Amino acid sequence: MLNPKPRAELPFRPDDALPKHGPRTASEPRSFAPRGEAAKRSPGSVQAPWPQAWANLDPDALIRLPAELANAPAPLDETQQRRRALIVIPCLNEARLIAQVIGRILEDDGLVDPLVLVADGGSTDGCREIVAEIAACDPRVRLISNPRRLQAAGVNLAARTLDEGRPWLVRIDAHADYPANYVSTLIEEARRTGAHSVVVAMDTRGEDAFQRAVAAAQNSRLGAGGAAHRVAARAGWVDHGHHALFNREAFQAIGGYDESFSHNEDAELDLRLTQEGAKIWLTDRTRIVYHPRNTARALWKQYVSYGKGRARTVLKHYTPLKIRQALPLGVAPAVFGALAAPWFWPLAIPVLVWAATALGYGLALGVKHRDRAVLLSGPAAMIMHLGWSLGFWLQLGRWLAAGGPGKPPAEPQLRPLTAAP
Repeated sequence: MLNPKPRAELPFRPDDALPKHGPRTASEPRSFAPRGEAAKRSPGSVQAPWPQAWANLDPDALIRLPAELANAPAPLDETQQRRRALIVIPCLNEARLIAQVIGRILEDDGLVDPLVLVADGGSTDGCREIVAEIAACDPRVRLISNPRRLQAAGVNLAARTLDEGRPWLVRIDAHADYPANYVSTLIEEARRTGAHSVVVAMDTRGEDAFQRAVAAAQNSRLGAGGAAHRVAARAGWVDHGHHALFNREAFQAIGGYDESFSHNEDAELDLRLTQEGAKIWLTDRTRIVYHPRNTARALWKQYVSYGKGRARTVLKHYTPLKIRQALPLGVAPAVFGALAAPWFWPLAIPVLVWAATALGYGLALGVKHRDRAVLLSGPAAMIMHLGWSLGFWLQLGRWLAAGGPGKPPAEPQLRPLTAAP
């Protein structure tokens, strides 16, 4: 090294720098400078010559890059290109959770050039400001406005807006917790199986007593009716599951989500996917934690909307209900029929059977989980059943009032589906 800095452990100085009258004293500072000059110098004042080779360089011979390319990353190879994903988080007033969700998704060792796009539906709680602040510091995060507010519209908007050679589209919900390497695991599952869509199982968990009761009901056949993505079934090909990842080309080929659906848009899209020959894979390599509604009123509104959404799907595609869906469909008529029980007591029998079954099942769940709160899973399930049933019948009545059977709604122009990348 040129002009090395003297080290304190050197036990001597060059002969020409030694004092003429004898050896150096202990108090004399160590220096390579002639005697008397060291005290006049300060840090940084020493002038060191440039190496001669540097002085002879021709500036015109140096390679110069444009400023915008000076820090450009290395180009991705073909394998890496096939693992890039557009990650969409549709949200509305999620200031409490949004930063945590974004951070969790990006803490993924297997991601290749990720892009997280938050489609905000007009938040007023500071959610937009939080995302904007994150995006200003992290180029992997962007914020767009979703004027239609619905989750379906937000995902569609993101898929249409950004076309940067990303073959995968991932939907993230702000009301869920995600495991490590969630997105990269989904991509590997799609590549391994050749699926056009990868769905995940949901593990519903609650914090307060009512949430724990709802979670127990939703995780059981009492509330989910045996839906594969609700009862932790094994991996396999399914016709529906909790939406996680899509082959982006397949998603756009069928027109994306039907934005007229506020609920059940996922099941309606899965129906169109399977009708076009797409394959949906339920993975068991990753799953999400879902947090249910924490009040009976919120749970009731949610399931009334679910029932309306399912009715719209049935009426749009003229598809029959499964047994697990048809059974709760009779709950609302049974409850209204029981109002006439004072005049004809047999009308009360269906309601009594339903209530006894739900409450007894809830009691068994409470004993199994050893949680007093779970004893309320029976009443929670009854709210879910009645809300879903009422919503379905209300939508059916609205359809009949509007004219009933007629020309089916026009479908988007479809393009042939291709194999997953």
